[in-house]
Amino acid sequence: MKTAMRSHVGKVRQINEDRAWVALPGNGLAAAVVADGMGGHKAGEVASELAVESLSRSLSAWTEPLAAEETEEKLRAAVRSANAVVYETASGNEAYSNMGTTVVLALLNESEGLIGHIGDSRAYRLRDGELRQLTEDHTLVNELARSGQLSPEEAARHPRRNVLTRALGTDKEVEVDVQRIDWKPGDRLLLCSDGLSGLVEGNMILGALAEPRDDLEQLADRLISLALLAGGDDNVTVALIEYDAQAADGEGGSA
Repeated sequence: MKTAMRSHVGKVRQINEDRAWVALPGNGLAAAVVADGMGGHKAGEVASELAVESLSRSLSAWTEPLAAEETEEKLRAAVRSANAVVYETASGNEAYSNMGTTVVLALLNESEGLIGHIGDSRAYRLRDGELRQLTEDHTLVNELARSGQLSPEEAARHPRRNVLTRALGTDKEVEVDVQRIDWKPGDRLLLCSDGLSGLVEGNMILGALAEPRDDLEQLADRLISLALLAGGDDNVTVALIEYDAQAADGEGGSA
């Protein structure tokens, strides 16, 4: 597997409240996390960093086969543990009151993977030239669109499209969406904050991801550039995993 990651503050914000991590922790696994923090002055930055630190520890220590049924619940438990860290930190410091973060994470082996998420950071899979959004945004506008109260076009322009219905760290208990996906050679997985998905249309993301580049680092740079060209009015972060059977293991990293 190959991995790459980029994060950029954008053209408007003064602080980057996004955090990300990618790694090849061993046992044939690849892992990635993207978190987009929110809150008062610097609180979002703290929330996303705490979440990624907690989740990277859990995923780095993973030893169970992904095929086991209990792995889905174990992934939920890892996210709930991160939720507790953020919630307790916020509860113990007035400056961090009500801080929280979105999170999307992936754990993959050579045949399948687990995707978990809370909020509106997304996971996409590219396969055979087709891009599929794997996650459903936990936003007020998405709920209205799913119920038929808003058209897709209205939802894309709605002034409250960034209002979350679910976030990590804002409540003591949290519901985590977890799904199992299949994964095969040639697939590419993208995890991103809404600094990309909220500004760059899906066909543009598809065009970038589908380029036959060997260098995922260049591809990550291209995705960041697309967000900046579209205005860059938010922090933007991408994490990429590619299933290339010929690739040697890398070192991973964080941002």
